Amino acid sequence: MEGFARAVDDGLKLSKRLVLPGGVPPPKPPSGMERGGDAAAALLLPSAPMAYAVVSDPSAVDTPDVPSYQPYVYGQLDPPALIPMQMKEVDLAVNCALDEAVVTVRVRWWLHCITRSRECDVRIVVPMGDQGSILGADVTVGRRSYNTQVLELEDHTTENRASGGLLKPQLFFLTISQVEGGADISATIRWSQKLDYDNGRFSVDIPFRFPYYVNPLPKVFMKREKIQLTINSGFSKEVLLQGTSHPLKEKGRQGEKLSFLHEATVENWSCKDFTFSYSVYSGDLSGGVLVQSLTLRDYGDRDRFCIFLLPGSGNRKVFRKAVVFLIDTSGSMQGKPLQNVKNAVSTALSELTQGDYFNIITFNDELHSFSSCLEQVSEKSIASAADWMNVNFVAEGGTDIMHSLSEAMALLSSAHDVLPQIFLMTDGSVDDEHNICQTVKTELISRGSKSPRISTFGLGSHCNHYFLRMLSSIGKGHYAAAFEIGSIENQILRWFRKASSTIVANISIDATTHLDEFEVDSEYIPDISAKWPLCISGKYQGKFPEMVTAKGYLADMREIQIELKVLHMKDIPLDKILAAQQIDLLTAKAWLSGDKQLERKVVKLSIQNSIPSEYTSMVLLQTSLEKADAAQKVKQKPKGQKGPNEPPRIPLHGLRLGFGDRAATRDNLATGFGGVKPRETLEILNKAGGCCSRVADCLCCMCCIKGCSKMNDQCAIVLAQVCAALSCLGCYECCAELCCSGSES
Repeated sequence: MEGFARAVDDGLKLSKRLVLPGGVPPPKPPSGMERGGDAAAALLLPSAPMAYAVVSDPSAVDTPDVPSYQPYVYGQLDPPALIPMQMKEVDLAVNCALDEAVVTVRVRWWLHCITRSRECDVRIVVPMGDQGSILGADVTVGRRSYNTQVLELEDHTTENRASGGLLKPQLFFLTISQVEGGADISATIRWSQKLDYDNGRFSVDIPFRFPYYVNPLPKVFMKREKIQLTINSGFSKEVLLQGTSHPLKEKGRQGEKLSFLHEATVENWSCKDFTFSYSVYSGDLSGGVLVQSLTLRDYGDRDRFCIFLLPGSGNRKVFRKAVVFLIDTSGSMQGKPLQNVKNAVSTALSELTQGDYFNIITFNDELHSFSSCLEQVSEKSIASAADWMNVNFVAEGGTDIMHSLSEAMALLSSAHDVLPQIFLMTDGSVDDEHNICQTVKTELISRGSKSPRISTFGLGSHCNHYFLRMLSSIGKGHYAAAFEIGSIENQILRWFRKASSTIVANISIDATTHLDEFEVDSEYIPDISAKWPLCISGKYQGKFPEMVTAKGYLADMREIQIELKVLHMKDIPLDKILAAQQIDLLTAKAWLSGDKQLERKVVKLSIQNSIPSEYTSMVLLQTSLEKADAAQKVKQKPKGQKGPNEPPRIPLHGLRLGFGDRAATRDNLATGFGGVKPRETLEILNKAGGCCSRVADCLCCMCCIKGCSKMNDQCAIVLAQVCAALSCLGCYECCAELCCSGSES
């Protein structure tokens, strides 16, 4: 992302050419940018929905309404500069239901930095917050409109990286081409974010920090800021708003549904994220069964249900546990990924309590164990483990997951009166993943209620996240992932705390005695954690009774029964809220079984809910407002039938995880975080041309033309000979550096 930040820095410098009405000074780049590095680049990454003018020709930069005298600029910018555009309107709407928030932002920008006689591309960039997923975008520019749609994946489609997709995880962008200077751009962007949960309180952080330089002149535009918040807990419980970053006024309360509004004229756009938290009163374990009948269904479809259980704010005893950490130390984990994993495991060990047991196994081509048996938690054993990790966390060799899993299960077979747990962390994809799932499933079934819980964590994009999700589902554990190096430590700790805080184990639901069919989306029902609500979705056929009983076992092995009221949902679109979770679980099942019917179900769910999947593609469609129904006609056409006037489908990149990269794993390539790229020929050419280009950069084209026009023939011959000699010397130096030095760079 340093390249993106550098382009924004160039854009802010280029915007000094603008002479704004009223004598307002042009924006200055944030201090510290000249020093470079990750911290400096972070200052220029968007922290709210932003639009940028993509400027290749500096001579096009001018105020559109009041053109000013500008000295002519020669040459092109490569890569282009990004000038942040000024914003006229913003409207934020957040709808919370269960453990998810759906965010809708409506924004209007204007292209204030390009003269009206010229055009440029506009890039819209949207940060989606922690665990955010794009749901769609609509953009209007003059008489053109653009909208995203999810369509079935076609073999011949290719992703256009310049048009849109993910710049990085949770950072979505679209590029709108050929926008005239001074034009207005209206956009509506929708995404979903997972709510955080802590001690009975839900909270979320919506990116809403706009830099000062997107504020237009106050005398020209009145800035009205509007924020709407709706909370629907789904339960007949008291909901209290605990805190918020912006002043909100309660507008309505209807049962378990609350609505709030903030609307005001502001001098500057919001300079802080929109954060809020609320609590659902729950003194102890509580929840409900939310059911929703399908209004439109195909043959064989069944109604949907969701069992939602809150752990409550009561101090339930957490199970004593025996924990085995399985750490991938293959060559691809070299550097920061392995260091961050080590830091997270060290913190996790310090959070284990007296009475717990642990062990650490590193795996690549070989296994290395901290101890030959489970070690009891003590200050001495934790300190010894930290010393052992400092010596043995060395990245080298290949990836062998099955051997480490077998070793961990053998270790845990000797654990008694504790909950056995395996925490697997890997960045690779291996050949025997199907066999691993089947073998582990058979082993866990044979052990019954004493089988270990298996939680999995994927690092980067090279591992098969659907294999890891399926393995954790089979093992009644939890799956999580990190797609950025900087987030590894925090994500691992969140995942560990969620999985290791079990307060009720071996959950069963008695609904099967009342229904004709009852199917849970996941392989098994996981345990209830003190750190996170339990959300179990599935399908059923028949009629639910008024009350359903959930049974399980507490840490002291006493049985507990939780009465769950069955609630028929009308205000909450249950099928849409659960769609992303259902798509992920069905995709994992389809990967394991190879069932084409499951793949078709994923395609159907993906298209109906506009959520990209492994078997569909999100595309950008351009239509004319005079033919507003064109996009709908395209959507209704059968696959393979395209009309002559059908708008082009531009696939957006980076929205699919894929099923792992075994070749990259075998070659021990970096873990797929996007920070390390293979060398390209262009980089070598840039080095070879650098010695000459530095001289050329000091001279503008007009100076050369004027100088050459006054030069006689003899002087021109001498100058040509000198330039040729300098070029030969420069090429000789570059060749010596690249070819003869023996270094790889």
